[in-house]
Amino acid sequence: MSSPDSPLPADTLSRTYRLRAYRRLWWIALIVLATDQLTKYWIVHTLPFPTYGPGEWIPVIDGFFHLVHVGNTGAAWSLFTGQSRLLAMLAFLTLGAIYYWRRTLGLRERWMQISFGLLCGGIVGNLIDRLAYGHVVDFLDFHFGSYVYPTFNVADSGIVIGVGIYFVRNLRNPPEAAPEQK
Repeated sequence: MSSPDSPLPADTLSRTYRLRAYRRLWWIALIVLATDQLTKYWIVHTLPFPTYGPGEWIPVIDGFFHLVHVGNTGAAWSLFTGQSRLLAMLAFLTLGAIYYWRRTLGLRERWMQISFGLLCGGIVGNLIDRLAYGHVVDFLDFHFGSYVYPTFNVADSGIVIGVGIYFVRNLRNPPEAAPEQK
């Protein structure tokens, strides 16, 4: 059944409306995913695997910021190293949970769409790596004196920034408590 103003069926209008309601999330996720995959493509085709250390890396700011080509079979800071399949399954489950609880998470709200757009784009970017290479391609390498920050990528940045926005937003505007059941 179509509406009087549209020749399209009502279910098509409803589906289009639902997709448009989350358009900011979709756009941000696609931008993070595309940027992540394009930068990783460049690294994979520019530096042999693995490439790390003086004479091998590309110095951007010598002694501080280098481009390298390493693989991470774990999660952040190499937690769960060697568990790439488990982490890929966890990524699928996380994306499914975000979809399932999208109303509870308030994903129609602007800041939640920004937060979860960054998060979902990053999750999918690293998931593609796990499926294609068996590890996540990391290439951003920072040194602070004798401290070497764990190497990361654009997807990791999206995940960290998205989670940070989520926490800051919820600290400033806590979600309303569910009404008590009688």
